[in-house]
Amino acid sequence: MSTPQEQMEAFRRAAETLRSKIDVVPRVMIICGSGLGGLANILEGNRVEVPYHDIPGFKTSTVQGHAGKLVFGTIGQNKVPVMCMLGRLHYYEGYSLQDTVFPVRVAAVLGIKTIIVTNAAGGVRPGFKPGELMVIDDHINFPGFAGTHPLRGPNLAEFGPRFQPLSDAYDFELRKLFMDKAKELKVTRNIYEGTYFYATGPTFETRAEVRMVRTLGGDAVGMSTVPEVIVARHSGLRVLALSLITNEAVGDKPPSAFEENPKDLSEGMASHDEVLETADEASKDVEAIVAAVVNEL
Repeated sequence: MSTPQEQMEAFRRAAETLRSKIDVVPRVMIICGSGLGGLANILEGNRVEVPYHDIPGFKTSTVQGHAGKLVFGTIGQNKVPVMCMLGRLHYYEGYSLQDTVFPVRVAAVLGIKTIIVTNAAGGVRPGFKPGELMVIDDHINFPGFAGTHPLRGPNLAEFGPRFQPLSDAYDFELRKLFMDKAKELKVTRNIYEGTYFYATGPTFETRAEVRMVRTLGGDAVGMSTVPEVIVARHSGLRVLALSLITNEAVGDKPPSAFEENPKDLSEGMASHDEVLETADEASKDVEAIVAAVVNEL
């Protein structure tokens, strides 16, 4: 693992590379989840695109639905400068957690103050339907209990404390602003608040695991977001996080081999294609609400 000094130098090199390519330093970072890359469509003004491979220290996204570039522009009448991350990095791709959160550290060095994190997630709370939205108000970092944690290693004191509190991880005012803007825009899609359960993936959860997540208090489950949120808070950034429910997680017990006419095991099975299809259908509402929120920042 690199020393804190080496890590800080890597963040600064990446930030300087980006500063050399843009006219205005962004105030907001948006991380686009699976199928939600259309959020970059709301960027206006002098748009600048920077592929990850042109940024020192950045890894390359390998997942379908993740483009692998930063897009800079403005949003809204107030022309709020924004950096949009098209294609996040995941632990399951083989990267370290430090690699996956590297862009968040660079955002903090750039001077960004607010991060909006989106994801596609499986609905665990009974009644959640594909296409509905959940504003995250808390999370369960399940891998973190076993030591798979983005703050593992020497503390980067330039950003935050050794023991970062997370009871305020999801900014109340930003959550309220999101809800208010959704009402103003007359969005009819159901919007909830809830707890996001982080699992590293890349497999979707078994039926027993879905029941466990529900028992532990998770309302939606996914393979991202939490490491980025932890590092964003450690870096002093305000956080708004949003899950698009793309499938109903299957938690009932599998059919018994003793049954005469058992249900098909594939019934309700999750797939990445379903995730992308649902995200595409909901993208316009997500884009409209996010644009209205960013315009106020």
